[in-house]
Order: sequence, then C-alpha cells, then structure tokens
Amino acid sequence: MQAAKRANIRLPPEVNRILYIRNLPYKITAEEMYDIFGKYGPIRQIRVGNTPETRGTAYVVYEDIFDAKNACDHLSGFNVCNRYLVVLYYNANRAFQKMDTKKKEEQLKLLKEKYGINTDPPK
Repeated sequence: MQAAKRANIRLPPEVNRILYIRNLPYKITAEEMYDIFGKYGPIRQIRVGNTPETRGTAYVVYEDIFDAKNACDHLSGFNVCNRYLVVLYYNANRAFQKMDTKKKEEQLKLLKEKYGINTDPPK
C-alpha cells in the first residue's frame, strides 16, 4: 500500500538521495550522525568533513529518495549541541560551478598579467 502511494507522489526536481548537512558540531562522529539520520530510513553512506575547509559539514546518502526527503523535511533546523542543522539536497551542478569559478579566476589572472592590468589598490 505504501509503495503504491509513493508511486503516485511527484517530487520536486531538486530532491535526491544525497543530503548535504551544514552547521554540524566539529566534534560530531559518523556514529552520532547515524543515530540522528538513521531514524528516517536505511542509510547507504555518511561522510563527515574532517579538513579545515569541510569541518562542520557532512553528506548522508539514503537508500531511498523518500527517506531522504523525509529526513530533509524533519531535520532542517534540528538542534544538535546548540547548533541548528542546515539540511539541503546535494546539488552536483553547484559543486562544479565552484570549480569553474576557480578556473575562471585563474584565467582572468593570466589575462591581467598578459596585458599588464593591475587591479591592486595603490600603496
């Protein structure tokens, strides 16, 4: 019965099985993440950021897209160690756009050097 209900539900295009979580406590462990997010369905994988740039973030991959949607709906704003979680759907295009931005900045720097354009403020 529940599978039949799920087949008739249309999900927004941004919904997928991978959640991106921000504003996590730096000391949170993968086991604690499983305790929090596992209540909403079977989890395939959890990746907690451990570098200075990725601390406080994590990716949670669910087995089922509906479980991911349910977790996103219920855990956005959830309080963990006096920090309110920001739960978003993973967007691959956004990650690639960041890479493209870095590449464009490098190209711009090369062009500025080539044509002798100095945008640094005078000292």
